[in-house]
Amino acid sequence: MASKVKITTLIENTALGYDLVAEHGLSFWIEYNGKNILFDTGQTGSITKNAKILGIDLATTDAIIISHGHYDHTGGLNAVLSIAEHANIYMHPAAVNQKFSMKASGTSRSIGIPTNIGSILDAHTEANKVIWTQGPTEILPGLFVTGQVPRAGESSAEADEFFLDADCAHPDDIDDDQTLFFETESGIVVVFGCAHAGIYNILKYIVKLAGTDNIHAVMGGMHLLHASDAGINRAIKTLSRYDIQKFGPAHCTGLEAAMKMRESFPKKCFMCSVGTTIEF
Repeated sequence: MASKVKITTLIENTALGYDLVAEHGLSFWIEYNGKNILFDTGQTGSITKNAKILGIDLATTDAIIISHGHYDHTGGLNAVLSIAEHANIYMHPAAVNQKFSMKASGTSRSIGIPTNIGSILDAHTEANKVIWTQGPTEILPGLFVTGQVPRAGESSAEADEFFLDADCAHPDDIDDDQTLFFETESGIVVVFGCAHAGIYNILKYIVKLAGTDNIHAVMGGMHLLHASDAGINRAIKTLSRYDIQKFGPAHCTGLEAAMKMRESFPKKCFMCSVGTTIEF
């Protein structure tokens, strides 16, 4: 159990403070019991600029966790690894698969890990510095990633939204989606990347793994940006099942869902804009 954890947002769709860069993406810097963890790396190398402004030394990174293999969570890997040379990378094997989405025009676009990052991942794999997290994995004592989440209920990875091929013939269930969680004296803290496995499925699985339903906080992307009112209401209903005290909607959660969350859980929501820091 962590005695004190500090989480700083390095990349998010919005930013607070002079010169900090916002972009469609996500990255959290987690200071956990004397160790430093980077959860996702955003879309570009802007993460290094934000880290410098915020006084964060990426060279001290002990572990890099990749929530899933989309460009807006992995695009900063090259920039980070040029600084954090000794960090191990934790990711699901399916994160390196080709990934596509379909545009409104009917054509596809690549949304997977940028091709220029493939060679550095290969080098880290050969050096045994990539740990494949297909199942639940303890990164540090008391801090875990779920690995692949069982899909018992609705997920946010719609069959007509993501694909494994440029022809959009083979749907991508985003099996590589994984969530970070750790236990504090107040309860479990859950950090989503995009929650593609579905909030219901993820929280149910974490409760099973942790052996307790005492969830203190949830934060990160919840993939409700394009959800219907019914989908947002289902997510809020799921969250209401737990006695959660802190909510930090970010990135792909979307403004409408974030506002409804704030209405449903007054005084419990906090911002995750770049530059925001929260302690547990």
